[in-house]
Amino acid sequence: MSKKNKPDTRGYVFSTNPSFSFEEESADISTLPPAQQPLRIVLDTKRRAGKTVTIVYGFKGKDADLEPLGKKLKNYCGTGGSVKEGEIIVQGDQRDKVLQWLQKNDYKKACKV
Repeated sequence: MSKKNKPDTRGYVFSTNPSFSFEEESADISTLPPAQQPLRIVLDTKRRAGKTVTIVYGFKGKDADLEPLGKKLKNYCGTGGSVKEGEIIVQGDQRDKVLQWLQKNDYKKACKV
């Protein structure tokens, strides 16, 4: 298959319309205030060689605002972790600590799943 016929991320292979162009989404995502963030806290062991991690997902907003939140959570729990693909990953079973910190810092809609 030649390079020009490979599908893109939207599922299009090619178009016969000479004036075709992709509609780019230019919606500026704004970060919701902490009281309106619907955060969910789950425990996960899949794809991690049996290691347990706590995942916080459901953050609505920019990645630039998610990074400091992840850093504060990891610092509070005293463990490592990362922020990837809109999720905060904290090493170990830290669900209770994460929920306690989030509720203390005005994330009232956060809950364990």
